Amino acid sequence: MAESVADPARRNWVIATCGVGAVGGVATAVPFVASFTPSERAKAAGAPVEADVSTLKPGEMMTVEWRGKPVWIVRRTPEQLAALPKLDGELADPKSQRKPDELTPPYARNEHRSIKPEYLITVGICSHLGCSPSDKFQTGAQPSLPDDWAGGFLCPCHGSTFDLAGRVYKNKPAPDNLEVPPHMYLSDTRVLIGEDKKA
Repeated sequence: MAESVADPARRNWVIATCGVGAVGGVATAVPFVASFTPSERAKAAGAPVEADVSTLKPGEMMTVEWRGKPVWIVRRTPEQLAALPKLDGELADPKSQRKPDELTPPYARNEHRSIKPEYLITVGICSHLGCSPSDKFQTGAQPSLPDDWAGGFLCPCHGSTFDLAGRVYKNKPAPDNLEVPPHMYLSDTRVLIGEDKKA
């Protein structure tokens, strides 16, 4: 029986075709596999956000974005903190007992609703229809506010009011206090919003 001799042209064509097929397979597989990993935008949407509060003076507020929501960091004055316990009788949920697992982490279930009394960290979205309240830190009579206003937040949509601990006043459209997001302090001046493993 005669031994067959391989055709060099045919062998080169087969090798080239296999090479092109392999490259095409890899080119198709890479985007397919990559589609299983979250995009940078998706990762950023749920990722913790770090905030530097070193320049925040007493009585001032700063806003950072976390998961597409405004998060307020308020540095309260000693006078503002002293006024909080006096408001309990006017508030719908002064002890943050409603929906505690959704709205108030265990370390913020106190009079000032925070880890450090000086700093309030809360999501700036009204619990009624999702509007963003305005800060009304000035005390006293003002439009849409009572004459004995102690400072806090006013939702312009339907008039819900919140104190400087984010607690909602009685007989307002908003059913619940403002949400306190998970957070923890990395140092005296740096706070991580969105994670609280060490809190």
